[in-house]
Amino acid sequence: MNMIATTTANLLPARLQMAFTLGFHIVLACLGVGMPVLMLAAEWRFLKTGDELWRTLARRWSKAFAVLFAVGAVTGTVLSFELGLLWPEFIGRWGAVIGLPFTLEGFAFFLEAIFAGIYLYGWDRLPKHVHWMTGLPVAISGFLSAFFVVTANSWMNNPTGFRLVDGKLVDVEPIRAMFNVGTGAQTTHMLVAAYLVTGFCVASFYAVRIAKGSGHEYDRRALTLSLLLALPFAPVQAFVGDWSAKVVAKSQPIKLAAMEGLFETQRRAPLHIGGIPDLAARKLNYAIAIPGGLSWLAYGDINAEVKGLNEFPAIDTPPVAVVHFAFQIMVGIGTFMMCVALWCGIVYCKTRAWPRSRFFLWSIVALGPLSILAMETGWVVTEVGRQPWIVHGYMRTTEAVTQAPGVWNLFCATLAIYLVIGVGTVAVLRQLARLPLPEQKHGA
Repeated sequence: MNMIATTTANLLPARLQMAFTLGFHIVLACLGVGMPVLMLAAEWRFLKTGDELWRTLARRWSKAFAVLFAVGAVTGTVLSFELGLLWPEFIGRWGAVIGLPFTLEGFAFFLEAIFAGIYLYGWDRLPKHVHWMTGLPVAISGFLSAFFVVTANSWMNNPTGFRLVDGKLVDVEPIRAMFNVGTGAQTTHMLVAAYLVTGFCVASFYAVRIAKGSGHEYDRRALTLSLLLALPFAPVQAFVGDWSAKVVAKSQPIKLAAMEGLFETQRRAPLHIGGIPDLAARKLNYAIAIPGGLSWLAYGDINAEVKGLNEFPAIDTPPVAVVHFAFQIMVGIGTFMMCVALWCGIVYCKTRAWPRSRFFLWSIVALGPLSILAMETGWVVTEVGRQPWIVHGYMRTTEAVTQAPGVWNLFCATLAIYLVIGVGTVAVLRQLARLPLPEQKHGA
């Protein structure tokens, strides 16, 4: 009885701790994937043109990357420990199945750290082209780190690569577990999101400077390069999101029903825009319904049957309101990104320049934090939509949580420590941003 009470008491703080630390780290992880691409692009322009301003841009971005990489390494390590501390039953039972992607992620991280050190130390010490090439493993390793970690999460949503015999794991196939039915869509969705977040966050910073009156070529080039990273991925993410939804429809139909607030099983299921789920009445209020839209998006057939939440036991139903609102926010921001990308594409094709209005600049400013919000809400859909399972269909979250005391104390301490880390990180980045450009030191 005491064990059950302890498990129930620990579930909320353990989930809050995991959500908070993951939500904090994932922003740094996205920037860790995308920033090396921007650094290499800026340095490549320097190698092609000999323009020192490009080199200045690449070098400054490398300093920002160094700060983000260091903080990301710490927060990522915390997450690794939390899996064992907060969810010991999960690791104890399933470690043999999903240990491989975490091991491979460790190797990718070590490779990234080694070459990041060489790249940062190698400015003015290595031949120019050699220095640029030392940055390539940093970008590739960041990509692979994210890929390997997300394969583990994809397995939690689509467990495979094992058999259970009398409650024991047999015939474990780690490679098959990594490359499950959801791996392609989920890893692609996350990696594209990482480049979107990086591009729009960096562009947002320089758009603020330009909107406030900066006419420096440095800011214009930085804005252009970061937008060239972000904007092409906005329409790509729409297609990847459609792919992800089709995978969810087949492998986790209850999650799709929660995303759409669909309670009744029906053919020609409508696609809902907005709406407020009413759990008591088992219906979605105030939504704009597009007849047949969900059936077509999920199965490619406007007459396809889509299962509603009423088809599933209440004990297996995720928090519908949280999942539905998070999904709507993610899709809404993604649509805004696509509109801005289309606008920029049309104007750039006509004038070979970005739109010049202040509305455009402030739209880019807004897309910095909005891109982070879209990414975070996407993870809410993925994680909360899987509840009450930690391993879909095999282990409930309540079965995995620690029975040790003091989880609330740990969560409060984590909040305080991360507050200091967050403030310190922002302060260092702001100090880097205030450094005068080389030519400005001499009054130019």
